[in-house]
Amino acid sequence: MRTPVYLLTGFLGSGKTTLLNAALRVPAMANTAVVVNELGDIGLDNLIIAQAVDNVVLLDAGCLCCANTGALHETLADLGGRRARGEIPAFRRVIIETSGAVDPAPLLNVLLGHPLVTGQYALEATVCVVDAQHFLASRAQYPELDKQAAVAERIFISKRDLADPAPVIAFLKELNPEAELVDAVARVFTAHAGCRKPFAPLACFGPIRSREHFSGIRAFAFRPPAPVTWAGWSAWSRLVAVEFGARLIRVKGLLKMEDSGEVVFVQGVQGVFHPPHRFADWPDADRGNRLVCIARDLREQDIAATLPALDTAAGTQAVYSMKELQERQAQQ
Repeated sequence: MRTPVYLLTGFLGSGKTTLLNAALRVPAMANTAVVVNELGDIGLDNLIIAQAVDNVVLLDAGCLCCANTGALHETLADLGGRRARGEIPAFRRVIIETSGAVDPAPLLNVLLGHPLVTGQYALEATVCVVDAQHFLASRAQYPELDKQAAVAERIFISKRDLADPAPVIAFLKELNPEAELVDAVARVFTAHAGCRKPFAPLACFGPIRSREHFSGIRAFAFRPPAPVTWAGWSAWSRLVAVEFGARLIRVKGLLKMEDSGEVVFVQGVQGVFHPPHRFADWPDADRGNRLVCIARDLREQDIAATLPALDTAAGTQAVYSMKELQERQAQQ
């Protein structure tokens, strides 16, 4: 069984280390490995966290971003090896605390797609800490705040004693309606903390609407009609990767594949798509295709116009451009 991994993100000063330290003192969080990444040459957070847990690993100084994400897969592989050799206590989960300035998307691609990672670990959830006191006022100056919250499956609102969290909660429900707002420390890093179904945000799929914000980030929810084929999924994922690239921040979906009969959980980050997780049948009571797209500077109709690629017949080796897809539609 693969070890669950939690990616903990949130802006500088939002309270990530405070949350992590409190969570690690919960008895159920015993046997947790923590990977700390700080921005700067001197690591301090690990000294605080080390008071709560012994197996803490501080990555080399510097921000985990596109330039040096290799440090993450190497660290996780090393952790697994040290556990297997008995050099560190056995751990049942890993929490990666990122620096507040990090873009989480490249790290998600490492966790979802690097062979040194996916053989031993499985991404359980991306957790974002949102500061009730400063979040809304800081968004205009720091657009990465919206992105961190938009890609999260779980959001923890900090500093509730210093500011009314209601406006922040209202905004977050619009920005990322599929995310779970977790208010209990003990539940932030537990498996399927919300509705306790596989891939909880999609299992709790809400009303189909789009949300727009001045940062340009929007969340779109689609119900692709059945049937979908593997050829259709391949054609669509290639099409949007070329057309939208990094503007398509996150894709998550549950789709029934006509040619194999499987239900698959699919996901991609900034134009990179990863191997799907297969089910024999629907994992929840909602037995319908669903696709959630979180995008920057894209309109709902831009993404909707690509969805006919999912209708590609089984066995077809289709690679579309938008022009070719539109011509195909006109001929039908």
